[in-house]
Amino acid sequence: MVPIVADEARTFGMASLFRQVGIYSSQGQLYEPEDAGSMLYYREDVRGQILEEGITEAGAMSSWIAAGTAYSTHGTAMLPLYIYYSMFGFQRIGDLIWAAGDQRARGFLVGATAGRTTLSGEGLQHQDGTGHVIAATIPNCRAYDPAYAYELAVIVDEGMRAMMERQEDVFYYLTVMNENYAQPSMPAGVERDIVRGMYRLAQVEGGGRGKVRLLGSGAILREVEAAAQMLAEHWQVDSEVFSVTSFSELERDAREVVRQRLHHPQAEVSPAHVETLLAGNAPVVAPTDYVRAYPQLIAP
Repeated sequence: MVPIVADEARTFGMASLFRQVGIYSSQGQLYEPEDAGSMLYYREDVRGQILEEGITEAGAMSSWIAAGTAYSTHGTAMLPLYIYYSMFGFQRIGDLIWAAGDQRARGFLVGATAGRTTLSGEGLQHQDGTGHVIAATIPNCRAYDPAYAYELAVIVDEGMRAMMERQEDVFYYLTVMNENYAQPSMPAGVERDIVRGMYRLAQVEGGGRGKVRLLGSGAILREVEAAAQMLAEHWQVDSEVFSVTSFSELERDAREVVRQRLHHPQAEVSPAHVETLLAGNAPVVAPTDYVRAYPQLIAP
């Protein structure tokens, strides 16, 4: 595992790793850091494992590509994890990420403080509303927007199995937030649906006056859950709440089903995952923290 960060490690709560595993430096610590007296001081070491590149997303991404292709160029299996402000990923170094896909790099890109609400206090330049739309254009990029820790754990586990065990030439883009909220237990039997892009999270009974399906992801999922409660309490409307971990994976699955039906019109083709979960005629509302083009990937 090769953890890589540009310059936001403390923002992401990674400062404890400085003391434990150290920041890699080919020459070791050549200066006394300003925070030398603290427990979590900025420790550089020739045996350090963290690549701390400074304010250069291009440099950090280049290191990620080097580690992500080491399985091929050097015969050494490495799994890089580059964490950064999500707005400074595809929008700033999109060409390098595309090049990584061309080179069949493997690893995790983690867009932290993702979306447009999780870090709004730092201004518009930090508010990412388009990253997932761009990620969807790269064929071997599997992009996810999880809301809960168990979703993230399932996706990372699947990603490691795909890249390290099955040797698939893919890489993963994960968006995470820095908001504090309660983490529920994982519902039974949803692991496969989490990986496929969507699972049924809850059924909220409101009295049967109407029914709606609410799809949410990432930073907005908890607002969707709150909306379901409001609909039940104030308007007696029943709601099905779905957590969408990846609109782009749902779209790819649906596109492949359409392709199979086109090429094999007489064959029995299994329905797309989104068709199975959203069968019927109830209206669907799908808010996210991104531009509307993102949830519209699965629009009819």
